[in-house]
Amino acid sequence: MFRIYLELGFTHILDLAAYDHLIFIVSLFAIFTLKEWKHSFWLVTAFTLGHSITLILAALDQVVFSSAIIEFLIPLTILITALHNVWFAYKSKLGAKSKQNAQYIMAAGFGLIHGSGFSNQFKSILMPDEGRQELIIQLLGFNVGIELAQIAIVLVLITSATIFQSIFKLSKKSWVIILSIIAAIISLNLLWETKFW
Repeated sequence: MFRIYLELGFTHILDLAAYDHLIFIVSLFAIFTLKEWKHSFWLVTAFTLGHSITLILAALDQVVFSSAIIEFLIPLTILITALHNVWFAYKSKLGAKSKQNAQYIMAAGFGLIHGSGFSNQFKSILMPDEGRQELIIQLLGFNVGIELAQIAIVLVLITSATIFQSIFKLSKKSWVIILSIIAAIISLNLLWETKFW
C-alpha cells in the first residue's frame, strides 16, 4: 500500500496538468545553484512539512477547504514568490541570510496552502473503510512521493541554473529575474482564470 501511494504522490507532482505546483517550485528555487543544494534540500523539506499538515488535517476531516479560495491562493503564492525574487535580485541580496530565513518561512507557510490543494485529490483516492493505521500509511506514502518528486524537480532546476550561469555566462541576477517574470506572468493568467472573481 505504501508504494502505491508513494507513486501517486510522485506522479501527482510531475503531472503537467497540475503545472501550477511546478511553477511554484520553479519560482521558489530560482535563486539557487548546485553549490546551495543543502539549503535547497531544507527548503523543500520546510515546504513539505507545511503541506503535510493541511493534507493530514483534511484526510482526518478536521478541516474543509473551499476549492474556489484555494484555486485563488495557489497562483497568488506563485506571484508573491516571483515578485519577492525580483525585488531581492534588484537589491542584490539574493544570498543574504535574511533572504534565506524569509524563504523558509515562505516555503512552510505557502506549503499549508498547497497542501490544501492536494487534499481534495488525496481524499478522492483514499481506500474506503480502512483503519487509522492504513490511513497513516497512505498519508506517509503520498507525502514521501511528493517530497521525492519535488527534490527531483529542484535538482534539475539548480543544475540548469549552474549550467546557464557557469557555461553560458548568464548572471545569477538575470537568471532569477527571467524565471521569476515568467512565473509571475503564468500566475497572473491562473489568477484571472479562477472562479474567485
